Amino acid sequence: MTYRISVSRDVAKTLRRIHPQEVRRLKAAITALAEDPRPAGCVELKGGAGELRIRVGDYRVVYEVIDDELVILVLRVGHRREVYR
Repeated sequence: MTYRISVSRDVAKTLRRIHPQEVRRLKAAITALAEDPRPAGCVELKGGAGELRIRVGDYRVVYEVIDDELVILVLRVGHRREVYR
């Protein structure tokens, strides 16, 4: 069962400002979520209303899984010191 991935405009804009090598790693991790939306190492954020987080090096991907529609909404991508603000 493969999920569809939806990326917000803010995430697309943020990816343009990150080093291309890091962007490749982030895109690979986001694409892998389609097959396994809750991989080992994902963490549910406290106070995040069901938001999950995965680590990709020094970057974090914050996303939400909608199981009824088989959709993954990528909400935020950013460096670990900035993504939670």
